[in-house]
Amino acid sequence: MVGIVIVSHSRKLAEGVVELAAQMAPDAVLIPAGGLPDGGLGTSEQLIEEAINKAMSPDGVVILADLGSAIMSAEIAIENCEGIVRIGDGPIVEGAMVAAVQASVGMDLDTVLETIKQARNIPKEP
Repeated sequence: MVGIVIVSHSRKLAEGVVELAAQMAPDAVLIPAGGLPDGGLGTSEQLIEEAINKAMSPDGVVILADLGSAIMSAEIAIENCEGIVRIGDGPIVEGAMVAAVQASVGMDLDTVLETIKQARNIPKEP
């Protein structure tokens, strides 16, 4: 099963996204990597790397991140990890929801990544 790491500048935000996505897909592997080690706002390559290693499976890991510098931190963390790790190009909340569902039913990494991209088009109004 593809693992999912949620990277945010806020520990609470990362944990909240994981909590929400787990309601839709309780069997999905969802690991938050938010904030700095001291609990402050920011991103930590170390926390991201640890989350990637926890989420790692033979099917790979997808990272969803909130802001540009979180992507940069994730890219640095990826360099230190073994296995297949990709960054999803989509919204963090909607992307996490659809990624968790797709991963939990056994979809492959490319399918999960494509679903995250498609989450950009989920309408907010009827």
